[in-house]
Amino acid sequence: MVKWLCRFALALVTMLTALSSPSGAEPPLRQSLLQAEAERHVQVLTVRGVINPLTAGYLNRALKRAEAEGAAAVVLQLDTPGGLEGAMREMTQAMLNSPLPVVVYVAPAGARATSAGLFITLAAHVAAMAPGTNIGAAHPVALGGEAEPAMIEKMVSDAAATARALAEQRGRDTEWAEKAVRESLSLTCREALARGVVDLIAPDLETLLAEIDGWEVETTRGVVTLRTRGAAVVALPMNLIEQLLHVITDPNLAYLLLVLGMWALIIEFQEPGALLPGISGVIMLVLAFAALGSLPLNWAGVAFLILAAILLVAELYEPDFGVLGVGSLVAFVLGSLLLFRPFVPPSPVMPAVRVNPWLVAATAGGMATLAFLALRAGLRAQRTPVLSGPGRLVGQTGWATTDLAPSGTVQVAGELWTATAEEAPIAAGQAVEVIAAERVRLRVRRKSGG
Repeated sequence: MVKWLCRFALALVTMLTALSSPSGAEPPLRQSLLQAEAERHVQVLTVRGVINPLTAGYLNRALKRAEAEGAAAVVLQLDTPGGLEGAMREMTQAMLNSPLPVVVYVAPAGARATSAGLFITLAAHVAAMAPGTNIGAAHPVALGGEAEPAMIEKMVSDAAATARALAEQRGRDTEWAEKAVRESLSLTCREALARGVVDLIAPDLETLLAEIDGWEVETTRGVVTLRTRGAAVVALPMNLIEQLLHVITDPNLAYLLLVLGMWALIIEFQEPGALLPGISGVIMLVLAFAALGSLPLNWAGVAFLILAAILLVAELYEPDFGVLGVGSLVAFVLGSLLLFRPFVPPSPVMPAVRVNPWLVAATAGGMATLAFLALRAGLRAQRTPVLSGPGRLVGQTGWATTDLAPSGTVQVAGELWTATAEEAPIAAGQAVEVIAAERVRLRVRRKSGG
């Protein structure tokens, strides 16, 4: 939109200049300079939250579009606690191999670039931070158990080497970059500027573009001089699908989708043919597993949650006085606690991920309520008389149509049944009471006073 407005403005200016010029036209060189000035723009991306394959694809797509549209530079506004190592490496490689200058701007105030965010910032052609931001802290932490020291050291060494390589490539402080990984160091924006980790501090995007105007950076095309002062700012947000999938990578939302999806399928099993719970449950589970693919996952936690759902369904169909329901609740709580606690240390680029304890407590309460309702429904079903088949005749009275010695026939509820007398013999014509039904045979006794 901005690009077309610039072109319209350029056409209007050119027409007015032609009308006022004695010669009736501008020299071709001046026209080309005016056009280049009017079309000069910077594309701005925004990444907030966990770094994952979606953010990597978003950056790659934006870089290709910016190059095709002739952008002067790409600005990546960043606020992240970290993310997946594979996605981080894809993003840093895209930036290192970009023919366009890439500016990483840690903003707004209060934002951070930790773990994976540190590596992405180090890979930028220009690294900037807003006041009140911080950077660093990229040391692996074992979640849910003690990891082998050799495994941790291997991961730390690899991450430290990557940080050093990126810092060396961009002429930044390699010593601190390594310590940020090995010792989990962090810096404020002013400390980062003093240590040479970033290039400048800018309170806003307009100031940033004005400050870096005229800087020379090395890209795959060679040395490029930034022309960003006064350039049009073109925002390039994630598309709707990217936004949706990026939002659900929040561990609390991913967990909630997983739980609600299972509950919806349980309701569908209880009420076959309802369709809505089944369809919505499948959709929520697909979204949940898409999100879980971007998070450090313990599959034992997923297995416990699935076991909890199976036990609850079993309680619905085979009431066992709450034993299955209690087992379901225990499995659910264990699965919730283990879900994001892998037994091996996560990558240094991945932040600590956990589900809010209050959310776990709330969903556990919901699971307990479902188990209680299942138990109550089962007990009610056991006490409810059977309304179809021979079982419906239990407790009703009729009369013997033949002598029962002990077997014969009786008529009950207008129907003729084969029957066996509990206390033979019962003469034909005597009143009888049905005390049990065994497939197609009734068990009867003489009706008192009959």
